[in-house]
Amino acid sequence: MRVFITGGAGFIGSHLADHYVNVRHAVTLLDNFSTGSKTNIAHLEGKVTTVDGDIRNVELIDSLTKDSDLVLHMAAALGVNTILESPLESMSTNITGSEVVLNAAAKFNKRIIIASTSEIYGKNPKQPLSETDDRVVGAPQKIRWTYSDAKAIEEAMAFALYQEMKLPVTTVRLFNTVGPRQTGRYGMVVPRFVHAALKNEPITIYGDGTQSRVFCHVADAVQAIAAMASTDSTIGNVYNVGGTGEVTIKQLAEQVLTVTGSLSAITYTPYSDAYPAGFEDIQRRVPDISKVKSAIGWAPTKDLQQIISDIAGL
Repeated sequence: MRVFITGGAGFIGSHLADHYVNVRHAVTLLDNFSTGSKTNIAHLEGKVTTVDGDIRNVELIDSLTKDSDLVLHMAAALGVNTILESPLESMSTNITGSEVVLNAAAKFNKRIIIASTSEIYGKNPKQPLSETDDRVVGAPQKIRWTYSDAKAIEEAMAFALYQEMKLPVTTVRLFNTVGPRQTGRYGMVVPRFVHAALKNEPITIYGDGTQSRVFCHVADAVQAIAAMASTDSTIGNVYNVGGTGEVTIKQLAEQVLTVTGSLSAITYTPYSDAYPAGFEDIQRRVPDISKVKSAIGWAPTKDLQQIISDIAGL
């Protein structure tokens, strides 16, 4: 099988590349290396085809899609910091880029998985969140919500193409996927905490630390994505993919200290000092993963301690 991965040098994309190379499929990676890293795929040199390009390039996307059997659309402008610092470029990438990729898949009738996000749900207070729950987002001037809006448009385009053109698409809403190769540069909290702990530098919590999340190991997420891609009954559907075990950010910091044996102190910084204007946080975000369990028999296997150990290289 020929597998085409957009954002293939990114955190999740590179792990998907590993999976498909290991099961001996032909893999082509597309990345513009704005947030993806050549380091992430250096070990795959000679085993994959790598293309440096933009998902908004219609001719390029058409060509790569036509020559594939499966498209995994993982490319996006991501991370709260990226969205706040470059909102117009981020919106263009996430809306126009996804439209180009989806239209190419429809044009050539290719099986496609699109990576959506728990950001879709916004600040809906109902927890855990299931796939049919409403979106609750802030005012347009709260720029952080443009990522949620862009992904909602992407999902709507995918569903419309499924309805009108029978596009064989499955949407995966990823909840706080973490693991090796993820960088804290874009505001990702677990690698940021782990890297500080390994240097015995202060672990800085933004806000008061009572906000809570559920984290999923990237290896578990990859298994879910691959299983959905090979299961036709998932076509036309959307699935949450996330971990189990809700923790506050303060509890996360404490567990990082325990697992790494770090001497770091825990400090607190107001959101106003941590992010540009336009930031708004979500107090809780917990996935209901019963639908994906029922569809493909998937459940996460790695707990938070394993996640921290793997990121720390322990």
